[in-house]
Amino acid sequence: MAGPFIAFGLLLVTLPHHWRARNLSTLSIIAWLSLYNVTYGVNAVIWSDNTDTSAATSIWCDIATKIKIGADVGLPGCSLCMARRLNRIAYGLDMNPRGWMYRALDIFLCWGLPFLIMGMHVIVQGHRFDIIQDLGCIPAVYVSWPSIFILDLSALIPAVLGLIYCSLALIRLYRRRIAFRRMLAVAADESRTLTLPRYYRLMAMTFFLGAWNTALVSLSTVNEFTGGTGGLEPWTSWGAVHADFGYIGQFPLDKIETGALFCAFFLWWAVPFSGLAFFLFFGVGPEAMKDYRLNAAWVGRVVFRRASPSPPEPPSTPSDATFVDSFTTDGEKLSRFPTPALVWEAPV
Repeated sequence: MAGPFIAFGLLLVTLPHHWRARNLSTLSIIAWLSLYNVTYGVNAVIWSDNTDTSAATSIWCDIATKIKIGADVGLPGCSLCMARRLNRIAYGLDMNPRGWMYRALDIFLCWGLPFLIMGMHVIVQGHRFDIIQDLGCIPAVYVSWPSIFILDLSALIPAVLGLIYCSLALIRLYRRRIAFRRMLAVAADESRTLTLPRYYRLMAMTFFLGAWNTALVSLSTVNEFTGGTGGLEPWTSWGAVHADFGYIGQFPLDKIETGALFCAFFLWWAVPFSGLAFFLFFGVGPEAMKDYRLNAAWVGRVVFRRASPSPPEPPSTPSDATFVDSFTTDGEKLSRFPTPALVWEAPV
């Protein structure tokens, strides 16, 4: 399935613009979505029409499943981080406060919390991992009350908080539209990367990611309760939960219930769709088109060794004209009119 690789390529297209903007949340979203799509694409290639395992693929699955756990928490955290920043702009506050606690919270939401949950996943990891035909490996989860708090709520709470921040910002924006334009103009002068269209795109994307992540987490949680797991299991002891930790579940498509199979494929395609949505928000705007032209010019100049086009010679202006007399052949003066100077000198 080429969908994840196409989404990965589109995400890379938007990277130069966001790298110059130095926006931690958008750069983190690109990073998590890129890791997500690459692992899904590789999984689809390896396990096309099979569920076989080997030593090498087992190690790959150990890594890929942890990336999925981290991305499921990191993307809502990045959305919350961005929503907080946009909400500060809407309320006329400094969008880049210099306090170390503010920056530390952003880093924690984008990267610290995902890595923490990746480590805590082992608490509710009943066995090594599962493999679904055509989709590849997915994390093994011992569905219980601890798994709800560790995996589900850690992704759901940031997504819902991001929606709340966006809603408050939109209400504030609607009530003070004129004053907001002036505040945003000041913010644009400070950052030199934030414009009114870019602010609206950031707000729309943040709201979309918050709603999208909330829906996906809810769907995944409902599927865990109503799917093949049979609902909540009692988490009695570490030994009981991890008694058969080395087991690897292998599920051909014909062995999976229709509803659970539909949910698995929907959640799988949601990942490349998220990458495509990010590109549509930031890859087709006027700033992106300007970046494409600059990047194309750089490639032509550096890779293909093409000379940069010289700027056109400016036209003559009335200030560059000198007045001369025009005479007839018999010496009678006919008129006096301005004639452009023959030599134009560029101003120093």
